[in-house]
Amino acid sequence: MSAQDFLVELGTEELPPKALKNLGKAFLEGVSKGLKEAGLAYSSARFYAAPRRLAVLVEQLETHQADRDTVMDGPPVNMAYDEQGQPTQAALGFARKCGVELSEIDKSGPKLRYVQQVKGQPATELLPSIVNNALMGLPVPKRMRWGARREEFVRPTQWLVMLLGNDIVDCEILTQKAGRTSRGHRFHYNYDVEITAPKDYARILKAAHVIVDFDERRALIAQGVERLAKEQNGTAIAPASLLEEVTALVEWPVPLVCSFEERFLAVPQEALIITMQDNQKYFCLLDEHGKLLPRFITVANIESTDPTQIILGNEKVVRPRLTDAEFFFLQDQKQPLDSFNERLKNVVFQAQLGTVYDKAERVSKLAAFIAEKIGSDTQQAARAGLLSKCDLATEMVSEFPEMQGVAGYYYAKAANEPGDVAVALNEQYMPRGAGAELPSTATGAAVAIADKLDTLVGIFGIGMLPTGSKDPYALRRAALGVLRILMEKNYELDLHLAVACAVSLYGDKVKAEGLAEQVHEFIYDRLRARYEDEGVDISVYQAVRALSPKSPLDFDQRVKAVQAFRQLPEAAALAAANKRVTNLLGKSDSDANHLKIEARYFDNPAEFRLNSAIQQAEQATQPLREAHDYTAVLERLASLKEPVDNFFDAVLVNVEEPDVRANRHALLAHLRALFLAVADISLLD
Repeated sequence: MSAQDFLVELGTEELPPKALKNLGKAFLEGVSKGLKEAGLAYSSARFYAAPRRLAVLVEQLETHQADRDTVMDGPPVNMAYDEQGQPTQAALGFARKCGVELSEIDKSGPKLRYVQQVKGQPATELLPSIVNNALMGLPVPKRMRWGARREEFVRPTQWLVMLLGNDIVDCEILTQKAGRTSRGHRFHYNYDVEITAPKDYARILKAAHVIVDFDERRALIAQGVERLAKEQNGTAIAPASLLEEVTALVEWPVPLVCSFEERFLAVPQEALIITMQDNQKYFCLLDEHGKLLPRFITVANIESTDPTQIILGNEKVVRPRLTDAEFFFLQDQKQPLDSFNERLKNVVFQAQLGTVYDKAERVSKLAAFIAEKIGSDTQQAARAGLLSKCDLATEMVSEFPEMQGVAGYYYAKAANEPGDVAVALNEQYMPRGAGAELPSTATGAAVAIADKLDTLVGIFGIGMLPTGSKDPYALRRAALGVLRILMEKNYELDLHLAVACAVSLYGDKVKAEGLAEQVHEFIYDRLRARYEDEGVDISVYQAVRALSPKSPLDFDQRVKAVQAFRQLPEAAALAAANKRVTNLLGKSDSDANHLKIEARYFDNPAEFRLNSAIQQAEQATQPLREAHDYTAVLERLASLKEPVDNFFDAVLVNVEEPDVRANRHALLAHLRALFLAVADISLLD
């Protein structure tokens, strides 16, 4: 069967830059899916995406469908004919459905079956609907109409190229008649461009100053920005999202260095970076110390004969924005930082939970409580908590919401707030996302934990639990943030007590009964997904969760120890033995945990050996348990495998003599208690 290259390019007005790459990928997926469903094989396919076009190139596409059989099964034969061999309504209905006489239906199998041979169609007849369906299936939240037509698309269409080999696929899609005519760069080559063959598409358009390959443009921009940054003795801030958005804005990228007045560097650099990145799509430059340079890189969509004019234009555009940031920064500092709290008395945090100022007061008290437990300065934590929301009332944060916390840090620093207070105002929001930076100071950690626990307790306390994908107060992220800070920064904190303190600070604003337990369970439930992502077996998590450790750090240390224990050759046998012990003691009439082991009831050498091994293990692991070295504890307990196996091989536990039976139960209870000091390993798979 013959095969040829296929190209489709839809020309449009400028496509939304943040969505361009995803639109290109989705277009490719839609075309590929359509070809597969049509039974048209091909060797490879790829997409192209530029500001004014989406395209898909399919190499070595079969030009004709193969003939195929379609099979339709009907009712069982015994239901298709009656006892006299006459067809029933079920049989007649199936024949009508197939559009044939009943005599053409195969009745040799258990069911009626009709096999129809379908002749394959030429690809040229199938491709228009495949392309149209792919375009209609693009992830476009809001479509547009243009002119007097009823067709809708993400942007008005301008041209359509559809070629199979060297021939045009005759069709009309989204108001455009298919041809071989594309368009060059809007300024450099504002003419029609003839595409002679699909394989020459990218080369022909590059000659017309359009780089249609998204990844190629992205790489050129990244390389150009990096080169210019080095020439300025700096490093460019080039987050992936910004790089992709700029790539989607230009067809012929030309990076240029611009500058701004050094006086603006007195403004918090975060504010300058935000306005230059988010509003102007510029790449900011940092020096070797991470300080902002008074220069930035813009990416033009034209190779100008006088690039100075482009540079001056960008410098003129950015100056008012930097001036605004400077104005807000200076205005905010005309009054003391804590005076902004007065404004927060009129700002609602949540209708049932009071104002933002009320939240700051609760966070202050809770942060002081937490600071004492983790060895931080309680006064600084309380002060940072009280000031934690001040910057929400500032002009700076009103204009640049992303500056919350950052603005507070600069204003507290300018106001000569003591110690780590200023730093804590920024660190309270950490971690700002999955895997993001954690607080560097204990004061910052105390305020961050307090802020998150206050939100969790308050929102749970009024019954607004997250459901499914809906989590408007980001409670899951808050819970994970608390866990990450405590576990990764090695802070020992009784989470039961901290949550209970948070509940008490709300007073009668929340329904306190059972609230602390509910929040505590929610937080620890987040650990399960975290450990699954890290490759920890779920039974390891369950073995530790069964003991309900009060400290997340302690919980994590136990999980790591049990995960390591599972790799030991003795682990499976000891886990099975613990299961057996748990079952035996669960059926015992007496409380074996409180019985004293009496050697006088031993009548088998295996009992003496196990008792001696347990006593030695208990002595050896006591200092390890106190040091929370749970890995070493379980490594030591692994040596019990042999005496435990010998005991169960030689001794019948549930004998008739009550005293002997109770004594053996007590021995096993002591064995189990050694392991329960770390986890319930009977739950291990």
